[in-house]
Amino acid sequence: MSEVTTVGLDLAKNVFQVHGADGAGRAVVRKKLRRAQVLEFFNQLPPCVVAMEACGGAHYWGREIGKLGHDVRLIPPAYVKPFIKRQKNDAADAEAICEAAVRPSMRFVPVKSEEVQATAMVFRVRELLIRQRTQIINALRGHCTEFGIIAPNGAMNARRLIAAVEDEASVLPQAARQVLENLTGKLSDLEARIGKLDAEIRTRAQNNEMARRLMTIPGIGPLIATALVTLAPPAETFRRGRDFAAWLGLVPRQHSTGGKQRLGATTRMGERSLRRLLIIGANSVVIKRRVHPDAQPGTWLGGLLSRKPAMLVRVALANKMARVVWALMARGGVYHSPVAAA
Repeated sequence: MSEVTTVGLDLAKNVFQVHGADGAGRAVVRKKLRRAQVLEFFNQLPPCVVAMEACGGAHYWGREIGKLGHDVRLIPPAYVKPFIKRQKNDAADAEAICEAAVRPSMRFVPVKSEEVQATAMVFRVRELLIRQRTQIINALRGHCTEFGIIAPNGAMNARRLIAAVEDEASVLPQAARQVLENLTGKLSDLEARIGKLDAEIRTRAQNNEMARRLMTIPGIGPLIATALVTLAPPAETFRRGRDFAAWLGLVPRQHSTGGKQRLGATTRMGERSLRRLLIIGANSVVIKRRVHPDAQPGTWLGGLLSRKPAMLVRVALANKMARVVWALMARGGVYHSPVAAA
C-alpha cells in the first residue's frame, strides 16, 4: 500500500471500484469497496493523488477524501472515455480514471464547497419550477382551446386563460371548470414559489461584490450575474476569455484537417445553464438595441445586425459577453462601453 501514488476511484451508489498504481504506472491495488468502507480505506493510504469522474456525488467524496490529506482531482467523464480499453466495467473505468489523472495535459474540475453547491441548487430548483409552469400552461392552453378559448403565447398571457376558468359566465362547462381549477391553483402556487426564488437571487446579487460588477455589462442582470458567480469555475482556471467562452460552448465546432479550416455550429459543450442565460441576456440587448449605445449603427453589434441572421448575432454577442465576464472576474473593475470611451 505504501507504493501507491495514484488512485482511480469509480463512484457508485453502493459498490465502488478502486485502482491504485505506483510511480511507474503499474497496478498495485484492484479492489471493490462498499460505501461504508471508502473513507476507512483512504484513511489507511499515505497521501496520494485520488482521481474521480466529475458527477453528482463527486464533490462530496472529493471534500471528504481531501480532508484525509489526499490530492483530489475530478476529471470530466468525456476525457476519461478514450482511456477505456475494449470492454466497459467498473474495473476498466477505475483503471482509465487512474491513467487519465497522470496525463500532463489533463483538465480537472475544481471541487465545490457545500456553500457553492447550496447556492447552485437555487438555480436548479428554479429551472425545474419554470419547466413545470410551462407544462401546466401548455396543458391549460390545450384544454381551453377545445372550448374555443385561446390566448397568445407566453407565460404572461396565461392570465387570460385563468380568468376564463374563474369566470362563471364563460363558455366553459361547469365540469371542465372544476377540473381546470386544479391546474390554475397549481400554476398560482408555482408563480409564488418562483417569485420567492427570484427575490432571493436578487438579494444575493446585491450582497455580492463580484455580481454587482458583472451587472454593469449590458444584458446581465441579477439572475445571470449570480449564476456566473456561483456556477462558473474560478477565473484563474482559464488562460484567457476565449477559453471561458469555449468552456461555455459558445464557439464554432471545428472539423479542420489538411490545413483547411472548417467551422460549424456552436459546440454546445460546457455549462448549459450559463450558456442559455447569456444568450437570453444577449437577446435582451438585441431587442432593446435602440436604447443601447453599443448597438447603434456604426458599432460592432450594429454592423453585425445589419448583415447577419438574428440568432447568429445573439450567439456572437453572448460569446463577447462571456469574454468580458472573464476579464472582470480575473482583473477586477467594471464594464466601460467602448462607444462611451471613444
